[in-house]
Amino acid sequence: MRTLWNNKGIRRTYTVTILFIILSVVSILISLDTGTIPLSPLEVINTFLGKGDFYSETVLFDYRLPRILITILAGIGLGISGAILQGLSRNPLADSGIIGLNTGSAFGLMIFITYFHSLNEHASLYIPLFTFIGGILAALVIILLTYNKQQGIIPIRLILVGIAVSAGFSAATLFLSLRLDEETYTFASRWLVGNVWARDWIHVITLLPWILVLGPLSWFQSRTLDALSLGDQVASSLGASVQKKRLLLLAIAIGLSSASVAMAGGIGFIGLVAPHLARRLVGPLYRHFLPLSALIGLLILVVADTIGRNIFEPNSIPAGVVVAAVGAPYFLYLLMKTK
Repeated sequence: MRTLWNNKGIRRTYTVTILFIILSVVSILISLDTGTIPLSPLEVINTFLGKGDFYSETVLFDYRLPRILITILAGIGLGISGAILQGLSRNPLADSGIIGLNTGSAFGLMIFITYFHSLNEHASLYIPLFTFIGGILAALVIILLTYNKQQGIIPIRLILVGIAVSAGFSAATLFLSLRLDEETYTFASRWLVGNVWARDWIHVITLLPWILVLGPLSWFQSRTLDALSLGDQVASSLGASVQKKRLLLLAIAIGLSSASVAMAGGIGFIGLVAPHLARRLVGPLYRHFLPLSALIGLLILVVADTIGRNIFEPNSIPAGVVVAAVGAPYFLYLLMKTK
């Protein structure tokens, strides 16, 4: 009976995963076709085959494709990161935005545009570096305040300390923003709410290794995450080196989240919503719902960016605003359902 149940669970996982792969491919194709300068599906296909004109190649390869690839990679990174953080904290309400990593990245952005934005004409290329450093700084502060010599990193403290750190970095970010002129503040505010406009191939190449390396590495740690979600004593009895594994997984989650936010802006709620939906669809085993969390994160961000680019055309809405419009009500729903 147990074998039959497991087989049914595996079949359900495969079915749901294939369904979301199809939905993701469809959403990507729609995103490639739509925008301020529309391209028909036939024009997109011909351009990929090398038969497009200069106009189509410029729109697709210089503007639209890098942006879409950033949303794909960042969505995957945020979905996986949220799943790991929820497992480590044993709290379904955890994600990179709630525990303060996003506000650390925002602080890094403010440091750059306040003190370094006039270094040279290519200074904007350093923005992802500063936002990444800001996210890592926030993570280090959280780890230092969460760590206990006897017990190591205490899961229940992650969210509580993260909220406090988030408030501190938010206050520092607000203070620095008061010194900005109107034009610079407008630019910063668009990044803070999650905007993937003006992304180039250099940003794609920078983000790609993080996702390609840390994404599969997180999946190989699925059994450890399953054990840690049962509690430290159970995990230790199952042979897991609790503190070493927790530090490794936390580093993976921080790397994925900080790299994704650095390229896509301060997008919240994906790391909250994607793992929760995946867990409800295929069950609590990480080897099943971790890949699905990545696919759902991808789908959410690609769809949000597509909607943001087209709903008020020719003006665009940052993808983070669209995600928040859906994610905030869902967060309240989770909050009411969580005991």
